[in-house]
Amino acid sequence: MSDIRKVVVAGGGVLGSQIAFQAAYTGFDVTIWLRSEGSIGRCQPKLDKLKKTYLDAIEVMKTVESPIDPNWCRGIAEFGKFDPEECIANTEKAHAGIKLELDLAKAVADADLVIESMAEVQEEKTAFFKKLAPLMPEKTLLVTNSSSLLPSSFTKDTGRPAKYLALHFANSIWKQNIAEVMAQAETSQASFDAIMEFAQEIRMIPLPVNKEKAGYLLNSLLIPFLFSGLDLLANGVSDPESIDKAWKLGTGAPRGPFEIFDVVGLTTAYNIVEKYQKVPGIVNPLLKKMMLPYNFKAQKAILKKYIDAGKLGRASGEGFYKY
Repeated sequence: MSDIRKVVVAGGGVLGSQIAFQAAYTGFDVTIWLRSEGSIGRCQPKLDKLKKTYLDAIEVMKTVESPIDPNWCRGIAEFGKFDPEECIANTEKAHAGIKLELDLAKAVADADLVIESMAEVQEEKTAFFKKLAPLMPEKTLLVTNSSSLLPSSFTKDTGRPAKYLALHFANSIWKQNIAEVMAQAETSQASFDAIMEFAQEIRMIPLPVNKEKAGYLLNSLLIPFLFSGLDLLANGVSDPESIDKAWKLGTGAPRGPFEIFDVVGLTTAYNIVEKYQKVPGIVNPLLKKMMLPYNFKAQKAILKKYIDAGKLGRASGEGFYKY
C-alpha cells in the first residue's frame, strides 16, 4: 500500500469531481479545492449525480453475468468479488465524506497527494502551480491530469520537480478505469512508483507512459479522431447524428465523435482546438502526412456557438444532443 491517504483534487469539473468521488469511494480522505462559492454551486450537483450514477450502476451490476459486459463497472468492483451492500455503503460514505474547500492553503496543509484537474488553459495552470508551490508540505506528491499539455510545461512552477508527474484519467472512470502515468524528465522513480500504486488502490488500471508524449496514449488516438469528426461538420459535409452513426455502425464502437464531445464537455473541446490552432507546428507535420488539413477556425466557431447558447454537453443537459 502507498503512503498516500489524504488527497486534494484541485478543480471540481467533470473529471475532477469523478477523481474525487472514486478516491473517496476507495477509502481515501478527499478534499476538492474550488476557486469560488459559485464553483461549489456547480461542483456539488456533480457529486450528487455521481452518487446516483454509482448506485444505479450497482443495481445493474447485480444482473451482469460476465466481466466483459459493458454494464460491468471495473472501478466499482472486481468481477467475482462484488458485494452490493459494501459497494452501496462505500458510495454513501464517499458522497458524505468529500470536503469542499475554498482556502487553498487549508486544503493542502497536510496533503499526501494533490491532483490538478483544471481547465486546459496553460496560463491558468501556470498561475495555479505558482500559487500552490509554497503551500504544500515537503511530503506532498503533485500530479497533473492535463489532457493535452505536457507535464514538463509546468515543472519549474511546481517547486518540487522530483515529486511531480502526470496522472491522466479517461472519462467515466468508474467504468473506463484506466490511468495513464507519465513522468517528466525530473520525476523520481519513487514518485512514479507511488503514483502507479495509488492508481491501483483507487481501482484503476495504471498504464505507464515511458516517454513524455502530448496526449499520452488515449488522447494521441482520440484527439485526431474527434478533429476529423468535427471537421466533417465544420465543412458542411454532414450532420452530427449521421457522422456518429457512420462511426458506430461501421466499427461497432459505442459512441461517435459528437457523443464523446458531449461527455467530455464542449468547453474542454474548445480549449483543445484553440491550443492546436495556436501551435500548428506541433500538429501540422502529422496532419500533412495524413492529408488532413483541419479547419480549426471553423471548428472553434461551431463549438463557440454551442457554448454561448449554454449547450455545454451532458453536464448541462444539452450539447450536440439533448439529455
